[in-house]
Amino acid sequence: MIGYHRSSIAETAMYREKQLFSVHLSLRDYNAQVAEDMAIICALNKMTLDGMPETVRVA
Repeated sequence: MIGYHRSSIAETAMYREKQLFSVHLSLRDYNAQVAEDMAIICALNKMTLDGMPETVRVA
């Protein structure tokens, strides 16, 4: 199936977002919902980056 991997990754990302933030989009306008979802995804990305270890090269 072409594109299955990409849709699987998208579904996994949405699952993570809903589990962490228990998302229920509160706005009615579609464009506002997209903006609300993008703000949540931005917060999720920031949390992911904060949780990553910093690597330092030791010579």
